[in-house]
Order: sequence, then structure tokens, then C-alpha cells
Amino acid sequence: MNANPRIARPDAEDAKDTQRTQKEQPNKEDDFSHEIIGAAVEVQRVLGVGLLESAYAGALAVELTERELGFQREVPVSARYKAHDLGVVYRADFIVEGSVIVELKAVDAVSDMHRAQLLSYLRLSGLKLGLLINFHAFPVVKGIHRVVNRL
Repeated sequence: MNANPRIARPDAEDAKDTQRTQKEQPNKEDDFSHEIIGAAVEVQRVLGVGLLESAYAGALAVELTERELGFQREVPVSARYKAHDLGVVYRADFIVEGSVIVELKAVDAVSDMHRAQLLSYLRLSGLKLGLLINFHAFPVVKGIHRVVNRL
């Protein structure tokens, strides 16, 4: 028993409740990635394969809006190198809900270089989750790569 009744100490039951609550509450990034992937599937269902990346980007913007997800397109990301400002080093295709970078491709195959670039983008932006979506893969879910920045 606590010597000071005003200091609450968690017991085993509290710990179980906390663990259960954490498991029951989905991770926000996971929720967004699920919605983003659903939007990409719908875009490819309607447009098919073989178009330019810009067509898919425009359609994805429509889908994200219809799903009421907040996003920005062509977001400039700056970097520093040894205390020197490098200015804008890339533009993210999309940043969804301020937490997920979405990079679009319309290529035959996504390479390790594409995944490494997305990881660099995540590190520079300070975000943790990125989705690399290749609309030339059919079905598009086979062309989606999840990249995580462990910070």
C-alpha cells in the first residue's frame, strides 16, 4: 500500500488496461496509409495503367479530397549540410495529413534507388512514414512500398 495516498501507483490491472487500450487504438499513420492505398486502388481502377505520373497525381488528389484527407502537393523540403542551408532539395509529391509522404511513380519497376530516395525524404522532413506507389504495377497494391524512418 502507498505511504502517501495522493500518489497513485499503477498495479498489474492498470498495466493490462493500458496494453489493451494501445492495441485497440489504431496507429494514425496506419489509418492514413490504409485510406491512401484505397484511394490509389480506386485511381487505377478508373484510369488503368500506362498513363503519365501527372495523370495519376491529379486523380489521387481528387480521391484524397473525396475521402476528406488533408494533403499538400509538390511540397518543398529544405535541407542543411554542416550548418549551411541548401535550400529546397526536393518536392514531395504529396504529404497527407501532415504525417505521410506519398511518392508516385509510373515506371516498369520500382528500384532500390526509389526506396532509398524516399527514406532520405523522410529523414529530411522528419516524418516517419512514406508510401511509394507505382501505378504501372497491376494491381497497384503490388506496386506499393511502405518505407519507415525510425528517426
